[in-house]
Amino acid sequence: MINHADNKGFTLIETLVSITIFSILSVLAYSTLNQTIITADILSNRMDNVQSLQRAVRLIEQDFLQLARRPIRSEIGNTQLAALTTSSANIFPIELTRHGWSNPLMLKRSTLQRIAYSLDGNNLLRHYWNVLDKTYMNTIQSDIILGNVREFNFSFLKNKVDWTDQWPPIDVETNNSYTILPNAIKVTIIFTDDTEIYRLIKISNE
Repeated sequence: MINHADNKGFTLIETLVSITIFSILSVLAYSTLNQTIITADILSNRMDNVQSLQRAVRLIEQDFLQLARRPIRSEIGNTQLAALTTSSANIFPIELTRHGWSNPLMLKRSTLQRIAYSLDGNNLLRHYWNVLDKTYMNTIQSDIILGNVREFNFSFLKNKVDWTDQWPPIDVETNNSYTILPNAIKVTIIFTDDTEIYRLIKISNE
């Protein structure tokens, strides 16, 4: 004689076990998917940061590799600023004149360009002027090229031997200080997480 009550009880237990197993597998699948999404977001953010860093470093290198021996007039008009100059007291810690300002629209302007760098909070800014010699009417353009930067430092190799943090060097004759360029420039970027990178850029003095 078949006991139908026993069969029903066994079927119910199987159903409960199946539901439990399915629930566990669903939770595991969701956890795996969620972790995969989080990991993908982290990798995407890191990739964006790497690409931003590469663009910023490439831009900095291009500016220094194309240094021009062209001093400029200050806003006052009777003062010259060196082709490459640093100042701890200035709003722009470093300024330079560079070649290679592209002119696809064939505008009536020089291909030389005045560039400056500064830190605003933890943002590294690159500035440039619409004309080479400054006046109070000049328009200055500023772009954030890198974030999370704590320090932006540079040092200069002179006479192929000595390194200095100031340019032009204080021991150079005034007549030469406006156009003299270093043999190399070391650029150091320190981030807010204490990560540090540097680039050593050899300068052509031809």
